[in-house]
Amino acid sequence: MARTSAFGLGLALAGALILTPDALLMRVSGMDGFQMLGWRGMCMGVIFMTAWALTASNHRADLARLAGPTAALVILCHALNASLFPLGIAISPVAPVLLGVATVPVWSALLARLLHGEATSTATWVAITLVMAGLAYAVTDTGDAALDPASLIGAACGLGVALALALNFVTLRHHPDLPLLPVIGIGALIAGAAGWTLTGPAQMAQGHLWAILTASIVILPLSFFALSQASRYTAAANVSLLLLLETVLAPIWVWLGTGEAPSRRMVIGGTIVVLTLAVYVLRARRVRGLASRAPLPNTAPRQTTPDS
Repeated sequence: MARTSAFGLGLALAGALILTPDALLMRVSGMDGFQMLGWRGMCMGVIFMTAWALTASNHRADLARLAGPTAALVILCHALNASLFPLGIAISPVAPVLLGVATVPVWSALLARLLHGEATSTATWVAITLVMAGLAYAVTDTGDAALDPASLIGAACGLGVALALALNFVTLRHHPDLPLLPVIGIGALIAGAAGWTLTGPAQMAQGHLWAILTASIVILPLSFFALSQASRYTAAANVSLLLLLETVLAPIWVWLGTGEAPSRRMVIGGTIVVLTLAVYVLRARRVRGLASRAPLPNTAPRQTTPDS
């Protein structure tokens, strides 16, 4: 049975929800940006490359596809995404980073239209507008909105993550023959190697190792495989919208894990985001359900007559 856009939405939702405890585990680890980068990139890369080695049906064909510019672009996107997020979280308050990452659906819609002429529905643009409004309200408390150098660096890292993710989703959607596991794995290994080199092996074990390993071995591989795979079944803007659940739900995990309660603005803005995404996904499923039940043209039963 052919998998539809609804399948892609469900896969993206699962990936986004799995990713939500990531920020909590990063904080609990107590590590700096390059330490987190080293562990996250290396673990994720080894897992994806091992999975590819064990499951690929034609390694030679996959390697041939990896030699092209499209594969290099996706690898670069994953390396940048893997690098910029932990560095931004380590340097900056969380809010500016998350606000930058929140622009993923806008970049996805624009890149899909500019690079591939892919139309974006009015419903998607409405959802993007409401989600962005909710996120802007949620993460711009007075104390976090100050344009100090750390906040500007964090926002720049978040914007870089958003652009890399959007370009990754758009490219994968339009190149379904690209082997997913090795392109993600190689990008993660590049980022991880940079983290280990800049930190040094002797310092890599400092902090709470269990927390960063849980994020690196379980959360990141499952979530990014699901999100990247989802981009092959539904529009990149749809995947990006659901990814924003992390921006809203991550502070809830932090509150439960560390006692740091989310602000009133975060609760209100998060509610706007969650309700918007819920309505958007349910509407998309309903529209596709009605379309699948609609009668095909010229298939009405032929009227029989006494002479037939």
